[in-house]
Amino acid sequence: MVATPLVPVILCGGTGTRLWPLSRASYPKQYWALAGEHTLLQQTQERLAGITDLRPPLLICNEDHRFIVAEQMRQISVEPAGILLEPIGRNTAPAVAVAALQATARGEDPLLLVLAADHVIRDPATFRSTVEAGRAAAEAGRLVTFGIVPTAAETGYGYIEAAEALNPAAPVPIARFVEKPDRATAETFLASGRFTWNSGMFLFRASAVLAEMERLVPEVVSGCRSALNNDTADLDFLRLEREAFASCPSLAIDVAVMEKTQLGSVLPLQAGWSDVGSWGALWETSDQDANGNVLRGRVISEGARNCYLRSEHRLVVGLGVEDLVVVETDDAVLVAHRDRAQEVKKIVNQLQASKAPEGEAHRRIYRPWGHYDGIVEGPRWQVKKIQVKPGAALSLQMHHHRAEHWIVVRGTAIVEKDGQELLVGENQSTYIPLGAQHRLRNPGKIPLEMIEVQSGAYLGEDDIVRFQDNYGRSEKADLPAPAAIPR
Repeated sequence: MVATPLVPVILCGGTGTRLWPLSRASYPKQYWALAGEHTLLQQTQERLAGITDLRPPLLICNEDHRFIVAEQMRQISVEPAGILLEPIGRNTAPAVAVAALQATARGEDPLLLVLAADHVIRDPATFRSTVEAGRAAAEAGRLVTFGIVPTAAETGYGYIEAAEALNPAAPVPIARFVEKPDRATAETFLASGRFTWNSGMFLFRASAVLAEMERLVPEVVSGCRSALNNDTADLDFLRLEREAFASCPSLAIDVAVMEKTQLGSVLPLQAGWSDVGSWGALWETSDQDANGNVLRGRVISEGARNCYLRSEHRLVVGLGVEDLVVVETDDAVLVAHRDRAQEVKKIVNQLQASKAPEGEAHRRIYRPWGHYDGIVEGPRWQVKKIQVKPGAALSLQMHHHRAEHWIVVRGTAIVEKDGQELLVGENQSTYIPLGAQHRLRNPGKIPLEMIEVQSGAYLGEDDIVRFQDNYGRSEKADLPAPAAIPR
């Protein structure tokens, strides 16, 4: 018997604020290498290798992250079936509906394996075998969810109760979903042996989940169908029509379908899963040294015990400390007791309320052509370090309020200025006067690195008029950080 094709649907939304200062709205946790060499998004795709009749993935992401997603897939040599761009966050039910509609658009009816991009699974082989164990039920029309076998009476997770004894070899019907319980209730759940944690991972036929959504939440399906019918091709992306997608109610697929359907089944998963919901959770799931420490980056530990110490730039030294989380980034340092790491979200709320740039973005800002780092700034001037990928080019643009000096420190640049091209090599520089149309291109095979010195009355990133762009961006600049804070 020929297996039904399986299409991974990787949901890339979410900001992961409990992993601040590393995870921020402009570059959230799923795009960081938190549990190995590759990012959480890349690991989500890579752990699927070997699943029967696996098809290229559908990825659904915030439009601001589209080039990050595309680049991370390119780095692991994966060409997605599609990258769908959500113009506004509407939770997981519309995302699943869009994926199911897209997957069936050509008359096919594949299995959809719905996954979050920001989970850690330490035993990929067991994960794959569990997916295969759920396949027959999903092919027969059941809506299968993967329930995590509890390791403790956790109060921070939702639970799923099975209608009969759990079976690791095949899904069993779901009795009910239970919201986050108190500790006493969670302990009774563990003792019963019929409860699992709700992982938010699913396996079902596209037609089966669509039929249930049409019955239970028809307004979600109609809004998503309209958003897809009026989508816009944008390079390798499909940009969903904003007004139609915004008309969808914001609902989780659990609430919209799984809690109401009679077709739900649960399959227990015991593969070292974590949703990496806090620095404490990351410490628990990471390999620890003999003193219980997790050390990442430029870190020296002397007499430290049970700590998570991470450096992204500067040296971090842990001396005689215990049970701490210390995370250093380019513009912020977090020092927290490990038991209170969940409270980081309160700090992020304060930063966002005061419109502090550290609440939204890092000093490094990613663009489709590469990235730039804010180094230092003063009144009417600032300095950036710019890196341009081989073969890439910035848009043809001009500024009303600033002039720029460019100094090449590595590689070779072709600079277009008011219609004239200039080759600029290492240790050479050029000047872009206010109002000049200009473009920067890397013709070489190594990254181009340069220092940019800006001067002028206004240095905000929204002082850009684009005349031509290789990446389909509009005249307006992309603004991951507040416009009032120059980047």
